[in-house]
Amino acid sequence: MRKIVFLLLACAVTNVNAQTKLSPQKMKVLVEESLQFSARQYHLMMRSLPDSVFPRSTNKDGSLMTAKFNWWTAGFYPGSCWYLYEYTKDKTFRTEALKRQEFLLPDQYRTNTHDLGFLMYCSFGNGWRLEHTPAFKEVLLTSSRSLATRFKPTIGAIRSWDHSGWKCPVIIDNMMNLEMLCWATKNSGDSSFWKIAVTHANTTMKNHYRKDYSSFHVVDYDTITGKVLAQKTHQGYSDASAWSRGQAWGLYGFTMMYRETKDRRYLDQARHIAEFMLNHPHMPADLVPYYDFDAPEIPNAVRDASAAAVMSSALLELSRYTDKEESKRYWNAGADALASLAGPAYRAKEGVNNNFILLHSTGSMPGKSEIDVPLSYADYYFIEALLRYKKWSSR
Repeated sequence: MRKIVFLLLACAVTNVNAQTKLSPQKMKVLVEESLQFSARQYHLMMRSLPDSVFPRSTNKDGSLMTAKFNWWTAGFYPGSCWYLYEYTKDKTFRTEALKRQEFLLPDQYRTNTHDLGFLMYCSFGNGWRLEHTPAFKEVLLTSSRSLATRFKPTIGAIRSWDHSGWKCPVIIDNMMNLEMLCWATKNSGDSSFWKIAVTHANTTMKNHYRKDYSSFHVVDYDTITGKVLAQKTHQGYSDASAWSRGQAWGLYGFTMMYRETKDRRYLDQARHIAEFMLNHPHMPADLVPYYDFDAPEIPNAVRDASAAAVMSSALLELSRYTDKEESKRYWNAGADALASLAGPAYRAKEGVNNNFILLHSTGSMPGKSEIDVPLSYADYYFIEALLRYKKWSSR
């Protein structure tokens, strides 16, 4: 059945991104207004956020859900503050980023998680990019060494979880942690980090992707032989389905790996993933995906604004590496998704939504966790996409 769908997709003429929702002039106005709104909203966030914790989501009773330093999303809030400082030059954002990322310092030594890219590169990495503080560099190199301990040479990938029930699970999300390893080689001269990143990307490309370029969420490996034991999902609808944020993680990750390596295989992989997503018959017209492309409740399934934010940011970058017509299409699709997120259907009103920026994200439908709520990483990639649009549209 999936092969038939793929053939139909390959032959289909999609119009979801053939024409932008807004003119470039109106889009620039919307982006600027959205960045200003984001800054105001996060000013409110920082004033109400308790010390030593990080905003995560909204509880079922409507109250703010927070996370401690060791939760995988903790790095997104200081990262968002760095982005807003970059945009506004308002030093209160810099102060807040510095304050919160101090609580992340113990994470650099953790060898029990693959999420060090999210935790440390989104926070300290943005700080380094803007200020080149030597202490930030040391934190990132230590974090990279910790992450490298999870690499399994027999498998050719970084182990994701230590949960019971798996032999050696590797999730598509792990592609997002490779940027820090590439950075580590460039800033240390140690090529082992780069080799791990490339090997992991190659293994992911081989074993996570179906013929239609949709991705499994989890691939479980035998630790001794390196053999694939199972291809599963943990957050999507089913093992055979295409979990939307997983597709976005892959799109972003392979686009980034092409930027870092200039290996054409990664660019082609990113292009194929983009085509799968944009041409899918279940992609809504506003380009904000349902939580899973195969969710049986469609068109009444919940959306995932976080998937749209990651996808938008990735498409805007992918457009820079492709030929004219393709480049225009990816740019327009990234801009259209961004316009949808910045519109009244997905962007919160000021001072509500526990001061998160976006509405309607979904963490884990199977886990009945964080369904149709704001999420800190949705905000992070939304702000990143806004900044990318602002920067690249003027060139």
